[in-house]
Amino acid sequence: MPIAIAVSTSALPVAPAAVLRRGLLGAALITSLCAAPLAYSADPAAAPAPGTQATPATQAAMPAAASAAAPDDTFLLTIFLRHDESKPLPKINDQLRAQGFFKTFPPPGIEVVSWYVMMGIGQVVTLRVPASRLREVNRAIETTAWGGYRTEFYPTYDYKAQAQQMRATDGK
Repeated sequence: MPIAIAVSTSALPVAPAAVLRRGLLGAALITSLCAAPLAYSADPAAAPAPGTQATPATQAAMPAAASAAAPDDTFLLTIFLRHDESKPLPKINDQLRAQGFFKTFPPPGIEVVSWYVMMGIGQVVTLRVPASRLREVNRAIETTAWGGYRTEFYPTYDYKAQAQQMRATDGK
C-alpha cells in the first residue's frame, strides 16, 4: 500500500523544526504500522498452507499475546508517553514517583501487551483494555503521567494472523 507524506516548507509556522519533527514522527509511525504485518510473516515457511492447520511447533512460535483471542469487550490501546525534553530523566522520574505513576499505571487487572522505549520519543505502551475500564486508564494517565510525559492515545488492533493468512494465500 503506497503512502505519501508531504511537508510543505513554504507555509511553516514559527517553529519549523517542531513541525518537521512531528511530520517525520508521523511518517515513521505510519511506515512502521504498515510494515509490521509483513515483518511478522517474513518466513513464508512458517505460515500454514491454505486449507491446512498450523502445526503445534508453528503455534508454539507465536507469542501468547498475539495468538490469544481477545474477549469481545476488549480493545488494544497504544499510548505514547513522550518525554519532556526540557527535563533530565531523573527529574522526570522524581515527578512521576511523586504523582504516583509507578503505583497507579497501568490500573490493576489491565493487561500490558507490550511496553517499549522508543529512543528520542519516550515509551510506547500497548494495553488490552475492557471497554468499561477505558475511563479508569485515562484517569490514571491524567492524574499521574502529565507533567512528566506528553501523552497520545491510539486505538490499535492485532493484524498478525490476518497478515500471515494473506501472505500464505497471496492476498486471496
